[in-house]
Parts: sequence; structure tokens; C-alpha cells
Amino acid sequence: MTEFIRKIVPNAKDDVLAGITVSLAMIPEVVAFAFVAQIDPLVALSGAFIIGLITAIFGGRPGLISGAAGAVAVIFVSLISEGHTRGMMFDVPVENMGYYYLLAAVVLMGIFQIVAGVFKLGRFVRLIPHPVMMGFVNGLAIVIFIAQVKMFTHKQLEVTAEGVKKYINIPMQGTELYTMIGLVLLTMGIIWLLPRITKKIPASLTAILITSAIVIFGGLEVSTVGSYIVEGGGTGLKGELPTPNTELWQYLPINLDTLGFILPYAFLAACVGLIESLMTMNLVDELTETRGNGNRECVAQGAGNMLSGLFGGTGGCGMIGQTVININAGGRGRLSGIMMAVTLLTFILFTDKLIEQVPIAALVGVMIMMVIETFAWSSFRIIRKIPKADAFVLVVVSAVTVIYDLAIAVFVGVIISALVFAWENAKKIRARKRFKEDGTKVYEIWGPLFFGSISAFNEKFDVKNDPENVEIDFVESRVSDHSAIEAIFNVVEKYEAAGKTIRLKHLSEDCKALLYKSSPKFREVIVGAVDDPRYHLAANPEEFPKSLSEYKLIPEE
Repeated sequence: MTEFIRKIVPNAKDDVLAGITVSLAMIPEVVAFAFVAQIDPLVALSGAFIIGLITAIFGGRPGLISGAAGAVAVIFVSLISEGHTRGMMFDVPVENMGYYYLLAAVVLMGIFQIVAGVFKLGRFVRLIPHPVMMGFVNGLAIVIFIAQVKMFTHKQLEVTAEGVKKYINIPMQGTELYTMIGLVLLTMGIIWLLPRITKKIPASLTAILITSAIVIFGGLEVSTVGSYIVEGGGTGLKGELPTPNTELWQYLPINLDTLGFILPYAFLAACVGLIESLMTMNLVDELTETRGNGNRECVAQGAGNMLSGLFGGTGGCGMIGQTVININAGGRGRLSGIMMAVTLLTFILFTDKLIEQVPIAALVGVMIMMVIETFAWSSFRIIRKIPKADAFVLVVVSAVTVIYDLAIAVFVGVIISALVFAWENAKKIRARKRFKEDGTKVYEIWGPLFFGSISAFNEKFDVKNDPENVEIDFVESRVSDHSAIEAIFNVVEKYEAAGKTIRLKHLSEDCKALLYKSSPKFREVIVGAVDDPRYHLAANPEEFPKSLSEYKLIPEE
């Protein structure tokens, strides 16, 4: 128990203040995502509390902040609208049927994520190349900045000729716009200046309090958290403690048809949520020079989403913006995430009227400073120095993140990087040719033999003009996949069809086993054991050569 508490509270003061700061920055972003998904803001805030609390306690990365993120909310937009339609088709006595389909999809999403953690799929995030990571960070920073620019507008409800309700953004003008800009710049200025004077108090929280005091006591007419929620169709922050949603099982038809409907959305949301969470975990690893546990984070994210769905909240994942704010404010331990969740719930239950008076400008200023901190400005400096392929991946991932989606961007980046890697390694295959005293021609293969290098491998052999006896030595090669084994099989077939004798040496045991299985004749073709002379380990020290003169080095042709 003592060890657990020590992990929770590495620096209680910093974690508590960082958690409070993050909870304030969490509200407008979560509410904005609720509007995107067309759900009640309190549903999203409840989800942010549950997911944030569970992942903070049990997650694999102390300091990582999770909540109802936009990357996940966007996926559920069409599910909710189609769910409403299905409810009317099946004559369900509930108008908001899409909400119950959402909760079921969130629960299933959590199950997928727990399975990913149990099967240790979280470790694969370590395979994501650094250019993809930089592109992810830059793209997400741009997305967050664009979201802050949209805060300089007012939402207005319009009804189309077909009777469809939709919100449009009306830009601020005149005095209101200038006041908003001034307050944003004031907030940013405090965050920039205060750490240069003292680091004993968190700059972001201080900036929010000072800006809020100026607005409240100065009687300024500006957009606040309360007015923002009302403009989006909400009624305010006032809510109640999340409790198990028994109506989910009462109204939702539990059958294969429902499973088939929610399955694609749940799987995609699980993938997006894990990718964003694990990428954010990697970023925190770099910022704090520590290492998180990806598989544990997968399980915690899944458990958080499952409980959120069962308690009537929406799905979520790790949030890079709030995480960077937390790290910059000194939040390093689990207490910072716990404090964020508890403070968020406190705002909803008891201090809703005070929080509704916080100006949006203060929170926008905090988020913009976070964007400046997050964006990898070094990418402009190194883009001409790194390989062109890496520079291309960095730019593509950034662009796809902004235009489409984070998950798509990461998949595209990894695929491009993998193809570049395969292409570069395909060019490394070499064959050094020499003749033995008895006239046997020896091909010594150098480099990896895999699907990408097969064409170059086949070009090394001159079946028609080679002598009667040929030997292929894989002493400096690694046979990597089934395509490589098939290529070896084809080469042997060509030499035997020409009536020539071929022998294979220094193949690995697994490769030999597969070749034996494919054709019994390979028991005659493959000679010797795995006895690489360059790496032979002598059992007796006396077996080591007395001098380098005992080695016979053959120059490459």
C-alpha cells in the first residue's frame, strides 16, 4: 500500500495544481466534441470523469490525461444518427435511440481495447518511426489550433427547408472580437512571463484566474463557458453523480443485428483511441525521459471506456493537449490525473455557476500556448537534413492528420516507412562469386533475403553458363520470410532442370525445416549444419586460433 501511495504522489502540490488547471482546460474541448457528436455535454463530461479517473489510477503512463476526445467523438456521429433511424424503424418507445447504441458501442470499444492489452499489442507502438511521431504531433497541434480559432465565433441554430437542424458559426466582430483577442494575449503573456519570475505557482492556472477576475469584476461582455454551452444547445454544467445506466439494457435490442451495427464503429473507435493514447504516451516518455507501459495503458483505457458506457458516458482516449498542459504545469504522477477527474466532477456537481463564468478567452490562451509548446518546431530545421523519405513521411502524416483523421495518418505513415525500409534493404542483397579448386562455383550471399530483395537475388545467378557443380552459401545472409524460401526453391529447380548439381550451405534450422517439408529432395541439396565459421563458438579455449594469420580472408570480387 505504501509503495502504491508513493507512486501516486511523487509531488503532491504540483500534481494537485496541474490537475486543477487541466480540468479547466478540459471543459470547453469536451463540450465542443459533444456538439460534434450531437450528444448532451454532460454525457461527454461524465465520460471524461470516468475515463480520466480509471486511466489515472490503473494506466501505464503517470501524467497522461484521458477524456472524451474528439478523435473518438467524430467516429460516433453517423452511428448516433443511424441509431435514431433504427429506433424509429423498430418502433422503440425512445426518441433518443442513437444514444443507447452509442453506449453499447462504447462498451464494446472498451472490450476490444482490453483484449489488445491482454494480447500485448501495445508494444507495437514502439515500431512507429520517429518521422511519423513528429508528423502526428505537428498535425494534432494544427488541429487543436484550428479548434481554438473556431472559438472566435458564435454558434447559431438554423433549420433547413427539409427541417434539419444544424449549427453554423458566426464570426465575432467589433469590440467583442478585440476584447477576446486582448484577453487571449493577456493569458498567453502571463503564461510566458510568470515562469521567468517564479516557478512556485502554475502559470496556466494563474493566467486563468487573473483573466477570469478581470472579466467578472470588470463586467466585460465576453463569451464564457456557460454561454458557450447554451449556444450549443445545452442547459449548463449542473449535473449529477454518474450512476449505472439501466435503461441501456431496457431499450437496446440485444441481438446479432445490433452487434453487427455497432461492431465496425466500436472497432474503429478502439483503434483510434489506442493509437492516440499510445502516441501520447510516447510523447510523455520523451518529455519526462521515462518509459510507460503500453499494454497496461490499453487495458486501463478499455476498462475506462467500458465503465463510461455502462454509466451513461461517451468514449474517449488520451488527450495530447491536456497531457502537455499537465506536464508543463508540473504534473508527473497519477495524482494529477486523479485530481483532474475529481475536480471536473466537483465543477459539475457543486461549482457549476462559478465555472460557467470563466471566459473562453482564458482557456483559448492556455490551449494556444500548449500548441506552441507541442509543435515540433525543430522539424523545420531538420527537414532538409534528414532522408527525403523521412521528410516526406513527416509532411504526409501532418497533412493527413489535419485533413482526415489521426488513425489514418499513422497507418499511412507506417506503411510508407515500411515500404521505404523494404526498398532500401532490397538493394543490399549481394552475391560474391568464387571458384573452388575442383571447379565448383560458389555464390556467397550477403544481405537480407525477403520479399523485397527476391528480384535482385534471382538476377545474381547465371544458370545457363555456370559449371556442373554450384554451391550457394548463406553464411552472411538472413532468410526472412516465406517469399525468400520460395525463391530458393525456384533457384534449385532451375539448376536441376538444367542438369546441374546444386548445394545449399549455412541455412538456419527453421529455413531448412520448411524446405524439407516442401520437398524431400532438399535433404540431398542442403549440406552441413548451422556452423557459420565466422561466428563459431569454441567449447574449449584451446580451439581458438593462436593468431590472425590462421584466418583465410577472400577478397570480394
